[in-house]
Amino acid sequence: MERHIPLAPLKNSRGKAIPLIGFGTASFPFGECNSLVKESILHGIKLGYRHFNSAAIYQSEQPLGEAIVEALHLGLIKSRDDLFITSKLWCSDTHSHRVLPALQNSLKNLGLDYLDLYLIHYPVSIKGEGLQLTSREEDLVAMDFGSVWKAMEECQELGLSKSIGVSNFSIKKLNLLLSSAKIPPAVNQVGMNPLWRQKKLKEFCEEKGIHMSAYSPLGAVGTAWGSNRVMECEVLKHVARENRKTVAQVCLRWVYEQGASVLVKSFNKERMKENLDILDWKLNLEDLNKINQIPEIRGCPTTLFISDEGPYKTLEELWDEEMKVVQ
Repeated sequence: MERHIPLAPLKNSRGKAIPLIGFGTASFPFGECNSLVKESILHGIKLGYRHFNSAAIYQSEQPLGEAIVEALHLGLIKSRDDLFITSKLWCSDTHSHRVLPALQNSLKNLGLDYLDLYLIHYPVSIKGEGLQLTSREEDLVAMDFGSVWKAMEECQELGLSKSIGVSNFSIKKLNLLLSSAKIPPAVNQVGMNPLWRQKKLKEFCEEKGIHMSAYSPLGAVGTAWGSNRVMECEVLKHVARENRKTVAQVCLRWVYEQGASVLVKSFNKERMKENLDILDWKLNLEDLNKINQIPEIRGCPTTLFISDEGPYKTLEELWDEEMKVVQ
């Protein structure tokens, strides 16, 4: 049965509200399971997912676009406007002159005239062209926040993306961007889960009218950069048993109750359905207090951007005051 997902309005946007549960399209290693990605997106549309989160580096834009065409053909949606589509600008394109061409390339891959949301993937730039997760240390350079964001604003003014935003930006880096922005970011997409609660960043974003969107709400288990700490947490297992839910459902419900949109990623059909079953129950005060007492630890530290020759020589420099514990 198709579920109807609540929406959150976006400030500083020319587009529609964002669904509070979205579907992630990244399959690691990137680009190796595109037929499964397309099939899963189609099944997701049947279940009621309407927000699909992609990125240039994921290499999932093309199968997402193909799934949209098929969904229209099958009558699963009435028009492209029924969907909320997000993609991201990779670090090799975070240079002012490359932003617009990169967005145009993403739209070509997707077969769309516009995005609902376009995000700067990370606050760093890479010299050279091409999509790769690794680069030579000397190719990591500081991003020119002002000129890159001005190019992002042009993308919104041209109508090629209804909203623009960022991903993996700390408070310090958001302040740098906001100091010259004419259009503030509508969204900051960050890692967030019951073991990495992002309270300070969330309060800052609320104050500035920036919507928080949470990726890796289960800790990115099964990826090269995540861990099983969230899913193996004994406190979360206890809360799940008390509520007769899965640990995954507890994590997703917790993010949802913070007022952030949550991005789920599973290509397993049963879990895809299960991930939507978080809307008709609540965590009680005792549950929330237990979760708030779990020692915090950042997942996905993203060491690939740390270099003695680059702009970020330590993880503390990349994540600023939101670093806390990384082990």
